Amino acid sequence: MKTSDFNYDLPKELIAQHPLEDRTNSRLLKLNRKNGNIEHEHFYNIIDELNAGDVLVINNTRVIPARIYGHRKDKEELIEFLLLNHKNDTWECLVKPGKKAKLDTEIIFSDELKGKIVDITEEGNRFIKLEYDGIFENILDKLGEMPLPPYIVERLEDKDRYQTVYSKYNGSSAAPTAGLHFTKELLEKISKKGVEIVEVTLHVGLGTFRPVKVDDVNEHKMHSEHYNVTREAADKINKAKSENRRIIAVGTTSIRTLESACVDGKVVPGSGDTDIFIYPGYEFKIVDALITNFHLPESTLIMLVAAFTSKDIILNAYEEAVKERYRFFSFGDAMFIR
Repeated sequence: MKTSDFNYDLPKELIAQHPLEDRTNSRLLKLNRKNGNIEHEHFYNIIDELNAGDVLVINNTRVIPARIYGHRKDKEELIEFLLLNHKNDTWECLVKPGKKAKLDTEIIFSDELKGKIVDITEEGNRFIKLEYDGIFENILDKLGEMPLPPYIVERLEDKDRYQTVYSKYNGSSAAPTAGLHFTKELLEKISKKGVEIVEVTLHVGLGTFRPVKVDDVNEHKMHSEHYNVTREAADKINKAKSENRRIIAVGTTSIRTLESACVDGKVVPGSGDTDIFIYPGYEFKIVDALITNFHLPESTLIMLVAAFTSKDIILNAYEEAVKERYRFFSFGDAMFIR
């Protein structure tokens, strides 16, 4: 299976540069994953696709303002750091330009925050040990910018528009974008209809920014991300499965969490790191339907949704979305694959 098998043509003007004023006004492409049938809707009507007894699984991670700028002690030239994950106060970062951040280099971000490069990975990522005066989250909120993907070139005025309305736990370097279409009001309506809303956590990390660089899909090394499934969430999902009720994942991150936490057909509560790579041939054990955005060509995410349907069905759906002028990627429109 070749990476190029998951390519498609996308006009640049269809890459959404900003969120819609009303989150629920996004368009919604409904896709039957068995026969490839396509219908066109708007996201505010997603409630009509959900039934009493369904379980809607959302990822409650919160994006940190992970892009910060600092300079070497002896230079004023700014260096960009994208914080990815950490243990205590040592963070793994993407650095641009990396050549300016050699081992043992001291970096000054502000009077309150400085750091030192303590390690460099084979891929060129840096580990920086941070020192700060005060509460780190407060300092980062003042200094940091939202780590928007490189294909978004317009400035985001409101940081909260790159957060889901149900975000709780800091830790992501990118938003779980399928959830950006929901409002609190829509979620309340869904809940009143008898749909059970269950929260899991997966902190979105480096893989969102890393393209598949190998020709053979099987040779791709997946990134690792931290997840957590509570006992309450696992019990609700397992009960629904035993009663043949649908499990509907909001986003690829929710799918990866549930499938990673599955043992012998049941979701096991707990925390851990997952590098699960889902591509065609994978047999899904937990999830019955998926709400997702449109993903980059040749990415692990388009491979995942192709596994949930088939490569031909998903590429045909993307071709239809291009023809109908859907908006693509993080701030774009949505799909409901059922």
